[in-house]
Amino acid sequence: MARLNATRQPDLVLISWSRNPLIPGSSRRIIAARIIGNASPCRQDLHPNALLSTALACLLDNDVGFKIVFSKKTSAISGYLLLQR
Repeated sequence: MARLNATRQPDLVLISWSRNPLIPGSSRRIIAARIIGNASPCRQDLHPNALLSTALACLLDNDVGFKIVFSKKTSAISGYLLLQR
């Protein structure tokens, strides 16, 4: 009898970010994040008003394995990212 293996579904993280328009060069902060699947061990970094750089540092770590598959700036101060593992 043949053995069937279930294929693992990808984990996805969608992040919407924004900068403070009143402070030139301000850090990008997370407005909202949606997780489809699992984002461990970085889930605690994906909350509103968290620094985007901190979340990306965790997600893009080689041990975690996420990669940016789409990135779009919607204005000079906002945008979104889609990451997949």
